[in-house]
Amino acid sequence: MKHKFALPLLFLALLSWSCSNDDGTDSDTDIDQDEDVELSSAFEEFDNDNLNIYLDGSQVVIETNGLPNHTSPYWSNTTARTAQNGNMTLTTPAAATNHALFVEPTVTSHEQMAPGNIDDFNGSYTLRVPANPTKASTSSATGLGAIGIAISGAVIYNDQEGPNVPLDDAAPSLDYSGAHTGPQSYHYHLEPKAWSIDDTALIGIISDGFFLYGRKCASNGTYPMDLDASGGHTATTQFHNTAIYHYHTQNELYLNQYYILFPGDYQGTPNAIN
Repeated sequence: MKHKFALPLLFLALLSWSCSNDDGTDSDTDIDQDEDVELSSAFEEFDNDNLNIYLDGSQVVIETNGLPNHTSPYWSNTTARTAQNGNMTLTTPAAATNHALFVEPTVTSHEQMAPGNIDDFNGSYTLRVPANPTKASTSSATGLGAIGIAISGAVIYNDQEGPNVPLDDAAPSLDYSGAHTGPQSYHYHLEPKAWSIDDTALIGIISDGFFLYGRKCASNGTYPMDLDASGGHTATTQFHNTAIYHYHTQNELYLNQYYILFPGDYQGTPNAIN
């Protein structure tokens, strides 16, 4: 299976439940590959236009243009806005017309939004992960920048806004899908409501090769009760009949209203997203 992607614009519940489903299967690929290595059918959920996903031996290569496939107030539009960065005033100029996926802000506002529009960024990324990832002997902390790639094409960040700076002050700038722009691309910090609201949806893949799902299990629609410190466990999913390790969006309120995608440590070995 291969996806095609467009080039980016080069401008600036008292029981312990497990997730299980008898309908999910893994799919084969017609690309040269190591014996017994398959491309998970979960990758069929990733956007066909924004991502290119294929097997290279025992690795999965995920290429994305970094653009989301859904609406946001961060697409270019006819409203200019400014943002303060210390003593600097950063201006995002008005466009001549609204982008086709632009919508007016709802949970944020033009005044609170971060500088830059989605289509101002060169957000191309490539991630190579094992087709069959394994947990590492010890966990490791996430860093700033992209820590995963969402099924929409945009990237996933952790719960920090800067070095040892929590997301608190920047939370008002996040759009309906828990994302904003900067410094290198449009990216998600919170549950992406464009396609996942308190449900079982596949969110994307973390850089250690493990998939990230919504807050609930696909088989029974309940919250898993056996998650580790990183929000992960080993269980079947809607795409895997055999139990595999995977993560879930944290089902704990942050600032009394948000659900963070991934505030924990990597349980596998992280790979560079560049």
